[in-house]
Amino acid sequence: MAATPAPPQAPPKPTWDPRRPEPPFPWLRPTIRIRLTLLYGGMFLIAGILLLSIIYLLAANALNVGSDLPFKVVSGQVSSDNCSIGSSTLPAAELNHALNECVNEQRQHALDNLLSRSLLALLGLAVIAFAFGYAMAGRVLSPLGRITRTARAVAGSDLSRRIELDGPDDELKELADTFDEMLERLQRAFTAQQRFVGNASHELRTPLAINRTLLEVHLSDPNAPVELQQLGKTLLATNERSEQLVEGLLLLARSDNQIVERKPVDLAEVAEQAIDQVHGEAEAKGVVIRGEQKPAVVQGNGVLLERIALNLLQNAVRYNVSEGGWVEVTTEVQHGQAVLVVSNTGPMVPAYEIDNLFEPFRRLRTERTGSDKGVGLGLSIVRSVARAHGGHISAQPREGGGLVMRVTLPV
Repeated sequence: MAATPAPPQAPPKPTWDPRRPEPPFPWLRPTIRIRLTLLYGGMFLIAGILLLSIIYLLAANALNVGSDLPFKVVSGQVSSDNCSIGSSTLPAAELNHALNECVNEQRQHALDNLLSRSLLALLGLAVIAFAFGYAMAGRVLSPLGRITRTARAVAGSDLSRRIELDGPDDELKELADTFDEMLERLQRAFTAQQRFVGNASHELRTPLAINRTLLEVHLSDPNAPVELQQLGKTLLATNERSEQLVEGLLLLARSDNQIVERKPVDLAEVAEQAIDQVHGEAEAKGVVIRGEQKPAVVQGNGVLLERIALNLLQNAVRYNVSEGGWVEVTTEVQHGQAVLVVSNTGPMVPAYEIDNLFEPFRRLRTERTGSDKGVGLGLSIVRSVARAHGGHISAQPREGGGLVMRVTLPV
């Protein structure tokens, strides 16, 4: 018997998020501009220190040549205001020694004065060099700034933006042109995808709606045989499942893109609407829905955000325990972000199975749709819609069984 092929692995998660919050001290980031500034300024400072050391050694060597006086005092009286010679008459040997000490003291004073003034000049030139290096690094790296700003605009779903970098035909212009070509291809791909979704939406819904209407007409006939009515009910259920599958696929395809038109949406109101829709199903299964919904306003699409809460609640109710089950729904603002948390009782979920739950047509311990609880797209749609709003969803196994789903969206 042939071995069952392993399911395809999920694509790697992106490591760069253009919407990540800036650090508290952005000027401390080791950017290329800062590193180039330190490199230019450090090289100038090292060169200045070497040059100052050479000048100092040469000056000291020149002043130390012939440390003895070029003359000898035989007799006489010498006085000085700078040296401690005094004005008394001294013997010739002591007088010559005193004059030597005076000249050496004046030489050392001159070297110290030269060193201190040179250090001050070097310090001033170092400040100028660092400032000049910072300005020049900014000028050299300005094309990278344009590329970064365009990439951020593209990350916000504005695929029409282009860099269109002018200037010499260097490596940076080659990078910008390559980036523009990539954006052109991406825009064509997304446009084709949107066109396909629009056409598929019509072509797939229409025959399913016709089938449903025909089946409902035949089932409304009271004279229809029992076998035909049973067959019609089975086909109607199959048709309804196909409609759910098509709707889920189309919604998944639409929600993969960023939301361009955003409006203020309160997650508390969204959660209440979802609770009202699943209230009947929860009562039928004996599941209690509880929790506090605090105001948490975000910018986004209300219909898609309601789909997040609805899908999470439907999963929490359907995959629950048979007796004494509950679902807890809370909304609040934490650390500047809106948070929707849906917790529920249910079967034990291994931690290594969490990532598989967010893949299309994947369920716990099963690969494809084969259950009457859904079509296997609920959590995939939730993750896609959350990403389209600049947020993310995480899941954790709950002690005692069930899951804790946490959706975080920027305010």
